[in-house]
Amino acid sequence: MGIFGFFSKDKKDKLDKGLEKTKENVFGKLSRAVAGKSKIDDESLDEIEEALITSDIGVETTLKIIEKLEGRVASDKYLTTTELNAFLKEEIAKLLEDSYTNAEDFVLPDVNSPYVIMVVGVNGVGKTTTIGKLAHQFKQSGKKVVLGAADTFRAAAVDQLVIWSERVGVDIVKQEMGSDPASVCFDTLQSAKANNADVVIIDTAGRLHNKVNLMNELSKIRNVMAKVIPSAPHDVMLVLDASTGQNAIEQAKQFTKSTEVDSLALTKLDGTAKGGVVIGISDQFKIPVRYIGVGEGMEDLQVFNKHEFVDSLFN
Repeated sequence: MGIFGFFSKDKKDKLDKGLEKTKENVFGKLSRAVAGKSKIDDESLDEIEEALITSDIGVETTLKIIEKLEGRVASDKYLTTTELNAFLKEEIAKLLEDSYTNAEDFVLPDVNSPYVIMVVGVNGVGKTTTIGKLAHQFKQSGKKVVLGAADTFRAAAVDQLVIWSERVGVDIVKQEMGSDPASVCFDTLQSAKANNADVVIIDTAGRLHNKVNLMNELSKIRNVMAKVIPSAPHDVMLVLDASTGQNAIEQAKQFTKSTEVDSLALTKLDGTAKGGVVIGISDQFKIPVRYIGVGEGMEDLQVFNKHEFVDSLFN
């Protein structure tokens, strides 16, 4: 059993399958860059750089990798293709931020109150679906979950969250359409405390068209939450659609300017060849990826383990 043997075979198989298109994209380009070469020298570096940049890892992150690779080639004179793979695997793992979660379980840090996750992200990235799947996973691990429908600007968002709460079998707090989102959050946290909930997951409006309003709204929500649970929210989680590639990086830029973001959830990895964006986003923003979506089922939201992710990409 290898160093990643603790990761369940079923989840490992789903991860491998979910990353198939990304693997073909990233390593297909790398393979073509070094095709017919027994060693990696200075002439190969430009082709490797182009392969990484065009694999949605991003320019900034790619340049970090190439700089390290240049140093390695200079000191060793050249690398074999096998050594190149080992080098890339090690360097990419270093660039991915560590998360508090362990390799497999949906665990939470110990706090003396319900653990509050505030979920942000633009419409269409799979935000509400991610909340539903997350609620399911926490419930399966024995946690009592309460959802808060604070996206009061879209009836569809509230309705979708209600459907997920019924499907998963967890409580939900909601108000009338157009209600103050901060008021929904206040009621949700009070209900969670009164009912001894373990975790609260708050859905927020997915808008970026006016960053000033977004910043003001999220700041107000934070302040109101703190009146009920002083340390809340414990985790502001940004949901991004991996299939949008570089656009996901742009969304991360906008949201991190508007509010403090503690973690990332990357959706739709199974349907895209652009999964390399996971590496670039984690590196550029120094924010840990906490969860990844690798399928449609409720069990297909996985805790992100950077070593298992890189291992899956390279094997």
